[in-house]
Amino acid sequence: MSTLDLRRWWVRLAQAAGLLAIGLLALFDLRFTTSGSMSPADLLLLLVRMGLAVATVPLWLPVHRLGSRLLPLAALALAAASLALTSAGVFIANGSNLFGSSWGLAESAGLLGVVFVVTRWGAARLAPWAAMAAGLAVSALPLRAGTDNVLVIFGLIQALAAAGAAGVGLYLRIIAAGRERAIALVRAEQRAEFARDLHDFIAHHVTGIVVQAQGARFVAEQDPRRVIVALEQIERAGAETMASMRRMVGILRNPNTPPDAPLAPLAGVTELEPLLTGFNGTASAPARLHIDGDLDDLPVEVSTSAYRVVMEGLTNTRQHAPGARSVDVAVRRTPDWLLVRVADDGAAGRTAPARGHGFGLIGLTERVRALGGTITAGPGIAGGWVLDVAFPLRTAVGR
Repeated sequence: MSTLDLRRWWVRLAQAAGLLAIGLLALFDLRFTTSGSMSPADLLLLLVRMGLAVATVPLWLPVHRLGSRLLPLAALALAAASLALTSAGVFIANGSNLFGSSWGLAESAGLLGVVFVVTRWGAARLAPWAAMAAGLAVSALPLRAGTDNVLVIFGLIQALAAAGAAGVGLYLRIIAAGRERAIALVRAEQRAEFARDLHDFIAHHVTGIVVQAQGARFVAEQDPRRVIVALEQIERAGAETMASMRRMVGILRNPNTPPDAPLAPLAGVTELEPLLTGFNGTASAPARLHIDGDLDDLPVEVSTSAYRVVMEGLTNTRQHAPGARSVDVAVRRTPDWLLVRVADDGAAGRTAPARGHGFGLIGLTERVRALGGTITAGPGIAGGWVLDVAFPLRTAVGR
């Protein structure tokens, strides 16, 4: 089971537990509210109370999107209805007890859930007001059963519970916002780094094109056949450069790319052996390199990205699989694809790309997708952890 599936099961388990708790509290409320004979007015009042408790479920049960405007508006309406019912019991009844010995524990629990989800997911401008209104409603609920000192104390306890629910929601919201900013920064830096790699590559190829053109001009009179070969080389370099330039412009158009992103050396798949040698010098698990196909004339953006795939895979093994006994790095070239795999035999309880705590894999995913490639990371069939990446070669060099 993947980390995402496990997280979904935990969410569903929490939802089921919440529904069960609301149901049990509703039965408790019915037990201490109903009597042998109920007038139509009492029955209507009971239905209204149960309706308010049930109305909280559609607010705190679903998984909402951050910045929802409908959620705080619905919470405000629900809090207003609850406060109106409480006011009717306290002021209109003139001290008589309209609600029995229970003020509505199911409604209290539901409103606390509303305070939490509104603080966690509601729109920033409306969420504070909706949370305060729901907190006020849950704090006033004990007054439905009377105005004794004990009931006032219960009201204060529920007010503290509402403040705690709001605090937990706000804390999770801040943590999530910080993580989103960190992910956005990693992606922006990766795009900038990728664009600078392409810039270095284009400068290299344009210089080569100029040199080849100058050489062709000098040998044209002596050996015209050599001019044809030089023109073919210039055509290939020019096509590859134009394809890379189009992608680079697309990356640089992103306004979120920071101008001071760090630079990285332009290393490719031909430098994999020194990379594995350095890894083997510091790791307990030996890394073996398997190469299938010619890797000399790969597009530079594919070559550098493949190098970073292997580097990230080795880093992941070193950090998260200290008990691994071996690491296999396989690079295979087909007519249309460059396939890269980094597999170890360590523990498989790690996080997949772009969904966990590893920002290195998040940046790597951004880089691979910019080239039109695919990336997967997860437990292997025979155990361990496998990082698989596929780069399209025809897309990289243009058609």
